[in-house]
Amino acid sequence: MTTSTFDSYRPPEEGGRRRRRDTLRDSVSGAARSVAKGSGWLTGDGGGRREAQAVPDVEFSSYYGRSVVKPMPWKHEIPAYLFLGGVAAGSGLLGTGAAATGLDVLRRRSRLTAMAAVAASGGLLVADLGRPERFLNMLRTVKLTSPMSVGTWIFSGYSAFAGVTTAVEVARMLPHRPGGAVGAVLRLLDAVEVPGAAGQALFAPPLAAYTAVLLSDTSTPLWHESRRNLPFVFVGSACLAASGVQMALNPVSQTGPARRLALIGVVTELVAMHRLEQRLDEVGVREPMETGHAGRLLRTAKALTVAGGIGTLLAGRSRVVAVAAGAALAAGSALTRFGFVDAGIESARDPKYTVEPQKRRLEERRAAGTVDDSIVTVR
Repeated sequence: MTTSTFDSYRPPEEGGRRRRRDTLRDSVSGAARSVAKGSGWLTGDGGGRREAQAVPDVEFSSYYGRSVVKPMPWKHEIPAYLFLGGVAAGSGLLGTGAAATGLDVLRRRSRLTAMAAVAASGGLLVADLGRPERFLNMLRTVKLTSPMSVGTWIFSGYSAFAGVTTAVEVARMLPHRPGGAVGAVLRLLDAVEVPGAAGQALFAPPLAAYTAVLLSDTSTPLWHESRRNLPFVFVGSACLAASGVQMALNPVSQTGPARRLALIGVVTELVAMHRLEQRLDEVGVREPMETGHAGRLLRTAKALTVAGGIGTLLAGRSRVVAVAAGAALAAGSALTRFGFVDAGIESARDPKYTVEPQKRRLEERRAAGTVDDSIVTVR
């Protein structure tokens, strides 16, 4: 019975140790033969003055086809958290703009939507973390080099300002203005409305974009390679989500700012997504966005975004068209988040999406003469 026969009965770990041992033995032997022949370590032309390569080039592969990068163990909570964060951010902007232009119905419903969305988003984040104190622990320090730390403070700051504007709207819905302590509180809310609205508008763009930075900062291949374009995709998607919700909730006479923000969001997301796909094509990581469940979600999202944009152009007078277009925009935004998260997780499961871009970058650096082949480090 041969050695390979015994290897077929070994578990992956034992066989893997033997394979690594044999590979190391062969590598050392090969290097020794190269030195004995006097070949150069770089060109093989016999240049005796160059140092011999200690470790020869190897063929990169994963361990028994297993993932090189551990896929994120996320379920529906995280993409829903991303979507609701976009709804909150865009609704906060619309609420502040409506307050400045005298659109009272849009102002009130946008502020209440923003508070409901940010509260639900926080609940989903805590549900994924498992325990509420884990979120509170992230507030113990501020680390500017950590997207998670900065994002936690952005989320908390936005929530605080949204709480102020929501309290103002709730106070205005009271049937009368009582005196005493309650009256003093209501007068204080009137005084802090403008600072609260300004703070909410200031924190809204970072709230829409920081989750893209958070994904891009991971080692998940598709997310990491999307780092230059993903913030623009998420900001455009947030405009779609918030505008779509407000177009569906408000009368046509109040939704002019929402329709304009929706059109900006459609153009921003489509252009940014196109450039993102081009980038992923260049590095060979686009396939997870086009196949399987993630591919179906993203294709549907793009169709809904285009349909919602066309409907927005026609929704100036028709309440029915406005509601349909708003629903299409919000659904397209949600599917974009779910599809992109699924595609990223799929790219982590398949080792080729980690290995192939690394090999390509190594060859590019070699061609540019920026790699010392005596010590090769693949990042």
